[in-house]
Amino acid sequence: MKLCHFSLISILTLSVSACGGGGSSEPQSESNNETSPLTWQLGQFLAASTFKDYCAKPRTGNFPDKQGTEQHEKMWLRSWNDNTYLWYKEVTDKNPAPFSVKDYFAQLKTTAQTPSGNPKDNFHFSRSTEEWKRLSQGGVSLGYGAEITLIRRSPPRKAVVAFTEPNTPASNKGLARGDEIVAINGADFATSNDLNLLNSALFPSKDDTEYNFTLRRVNGSEYTVTMTPTQITSAPVQNVKTIETDSGKVGYFTFNGHIQPAESQLKSAIDQLANENVSDLVVDLRYNGGGFLILASQLAYMVAGSENTQNKTFELNEFNDKHPTVNPVTGEPIRPLGFANTGVGLTLDRGTPLPSLNLNRVFVLTTDSTCSASEAFINGLRGIDIEVVQIGGKTCGKPYGFYAQDNCGETYFTIQFKGSNHKGFGDYSDGFEPSQSPVQNGTQIAGCLVDDDYSHALGDKNEAMLKAALNYRTDKLCPSLPSSFGYANQGIQLDESDEKLAVKNPNKDFLKLVLQNKIITTSMAN
Repeated sequence: MKLCHFSLISILTLSVSACGGGGSSEPQSESNNETSPLTWQLGQFLAASTFKDYCAKPRTGNFPDKQGTEQHEKMWLRSWNDNTYLWYKEVTDKNPAPFSVKDYFAQLKTTAQTPSGNPKDNFHFSRSTEEWKRLSQGGVSLGYGAEITLIRRSPPRKAVVAFTEPNTPASNKGLARGDEIVAINGADFATSNDLNLLNSALFPSKDDTEYNFTLRRVNGSEYTVTMTPTQITSAPVQNVKTIETDSGKVGYFTFNGHIQPAESQLKSAIDQLANENVSDLVVDLRYNGGGFLILASQLAYMVAGSENTQNKTFELNEFNDKHPTVNPVTGEPIRPLGFANTGVGLTLDRGTPLPSLNLNRVFVLTTDSTCSASEAFINGLRGIDIEVVQIGGKTCGKPYGFYAQDNCGETYFTIQFKGSNHKGFGDYSDGFEPSQSPVQNGTQIAGCLVDDDYSHALGDKNEAMLKAALNYRTDKLCPSLPSSFGYANQGIQLDESDEKLAVKNPNKDFLKLVLQNKIITTSMAN
């Protein structure tokens, strides 16, 4: 089972450039002059550029759209997917004619499973380009500014606040980590049958309605606040602090998303910790689902420093076997991504030197919401023999990534590459897992299994994960596991017979797709 984290922000966002899906690198099949390019022929694929931007409903304005049909759009998807999808050989070439455009795209993926029985590709999705661009501008979206964890989404439901964003309705009204939702507009959250109310309040799509939330503090006291959804700007790096211990200073910060604002915020955090001469670092990634890979590379450099990273590979992206040497999206030679030691232009000027702590060890706090670029940070450092100590739960397992692609007003996401570190390792599709006795199979990491502790603030040295990390520094011992381990970070507890009464985020799949993949833009691909 998997825990559902969602945001009353509603989403951390990742900025992406629209990239070409076709080009001269695509193989073109021999065409039959008597057969229309729109006619499906099993196993025969024209270049995606043949169909690109021919739309059933062309947009007006500054767009490349031309009048076409739904068949043009489906044939473009077919060719583009066959050319760039990582597992294109595992896709059945079906006649697109009976499908709608969205339904046709939905089945253009593998149905294989990982060794643990999870779907091999659980992140194949699309969204309107207008919505995608709105969500991708630096972490701005509609909500209240509170990240909510659904412990149980069917009756008796249970939801708690994981953290809040600063200067938002949630933080200004005093919502705090661990607060449990008791009622919404007087409707009991645990038992109410009014799903329209619960869903519209938790997952707002409009900013014109007030909602009354009754919440219960960790100490048992209750309070009610009135909030109206508004545009929220995420602060991905928070709680930067130095913790004094008997064995030296330990730096700590929460890092909740590899999004644009994080570039400057990460630099500021490391500058502060370097000035305070920390000798160890704890990076709290428990709610970080991924995003810009370049940010993971920058942070890895800032942890390890130039001596450890010089001329080393942070990640090498492997595309499908049609493209062993050339990136099929950019047309550029495939080159390894090194450990970036300067700004790349997200929120720092290009070429801005980055600070470093020059550490040989880092502690990471993780849950099954720790994904993709966050896992690449872990994998990249392990690839150059930086000791990574993992405290918390198993990560989600996403060594994959994509370039977002727009066509006819819809932006498509399909897995296009897999990443490996300096040692060539990238097989962690079932996640990294902390263990006191790690097996040398690449995915078990020395550390401790520890549940997410909602009874303490993030950054509080008595919070269970951080406390375990600080203790492990001195004695390499782990706390005993409670019998209820997994309550917080190993799965929503669902009564499937009561699924009809489960609260549901209509954007859940899209949020998961976006947050749990590595994003690359053409501007940063070189």
